[in-house]
Amino acid sequence: MAGFDVEEMLSRSRERAAAVKKRPLPPVAGAERQAFLTQANTDFQDFAIIGDATAAIEDGILVLRVDLRPADQR
Repeated sequence: MAGFDVEEMLSRSRERAAAVKKRPLPPVAGAERQAFLTQANTDFQDFAIIGDATAAIEDGILVLRVDLRPADQR
């Protein structure tokens, strides 16, 4: 894919993960607050996983490799 920068995509994902951690909590309470926190945790996890991936374009296919093994098993 012409003009697609894999490293730039990974960098944006790392930046988004960091931004989620800094996201201010809106003035909500109760179930709405818990839903916001749950979504923020999911957003962080998703962006962090992509940001930590090793990426390549192989035969026109974006391949993300993510090692999910515990650190002591790598």
